[in-house]
Amino acid sequence: MSVTTDARPFSATLRASTLEVHEKANYSTYMRALLGGELTQEGYTRLAIQYYFIYGAIEAASDRMAGDRVGGEFVFDELRRLPNLERDLAHLVGPDWRSTITPLASTRAYVARIEEASAWAGGYVAHHYTRYLGDIAGGQAIRRLLEKTYDVAEAGTLFYHFDGIGSAPRFRDAYRAKLDNAPWDEAERARVIDETVVAFECNVAVFDELASRLDEFRA
Repeated sequence: MSVTTDARPFSATLRASTLEVHEKANYSTYMRALLGGELTQEGYTRLAIQYYFIYGAIEAASDRMAGDRVGGEFVFDELRRLPNLERDLAHLVGPDWRSTITPLASTRAYVARIEEASAWAGGYVAHHYTRYLGDIAGGQAIRRLLEKTYDVAEAGTLFYHFDGIGSAPRFRDAYRAKLDNAPWDEAERARVIDETVVAFECNVAVFDELASRLDEFRA
């Protein structure tokens, strides 16, 4: 019996295999309202708060994965978002933000999934890839929107500043090359794809919960 394998680079297979759920996240009710300029600044702040908990989990996983032969290849100090998120939230919420913010139920579930999946390098990469590459690319549209429509610049949008990576296209190409060269067999690659789909679904769940109170935050 012959076995058919995908001849494309793994990064291309991963992107194609997750395109449907990626689009589901991009065109969720909440994201359409945000990108359409339909929300108040508080409507965006609720998302930034959830990112604080999500990136706290991913970057804690990065710390644990730093010495791993495979996962360590995807630990980039220049990508860390928590320092910028802390400055954003101090501006958006106020100086007492740490004692006032709480995660949504969907965010708590997402954080738990990151912690569980990051016990293995492929799971860590799945969640890392899902968030950071999207922020470097499509996230820049949100940054411009915040600056033009929501009158938020610098503090408030620092989450979307990636000054430390140099050329964004070159960084993304280098990241995809790491995906292509990771020493995963077909079964492990399938597991990475499956976990990446889960990661996107976790994002969709957060967006859906945010959308459930959308009318409170319409401009």
